[in-house]
Amino acid sequence: MFYVVNKYLLRRGFAGVTLYPFVIMRDATLREDAVFMNHEKIHLRQQRELLILPFFLWYGVEFLVRCVQYRNRYVAYRNISFEREAYAQETNFIYLKDRNFWSFLKFL
Repeated sequence: MFYVVNKYLLRRGFAGVTLYPFVIMRDATLREDAVFMNHEKIHLRQQRELLILPFFLWYGVEFLVRCVQYRNRYVAYRNISFEREAYAQETNFIYLKDRNFWSFLKFL
């Protein structure tokens, strides 16, 4: 995992994004935020499981489906299965040790 700190690479309202193997964050202090880092590590695992490119294809298609479903971009983003898993488990710091393969499917 590599860290990139650059607020200009992120949309307004987003603290960070994971683009395997990079975690891009708005502010360097986020490296010390255990919840933020755990959330992004969950995304790293998801991306590895789906061999990176299929992850982003699935993410994009699911985002479009959720946009039609909810008619709100933020609500759509929060309801993408990958995000639902990461938000649900971001405070569980042992989650990645016990996480099953493709666990994001439980959040569809």
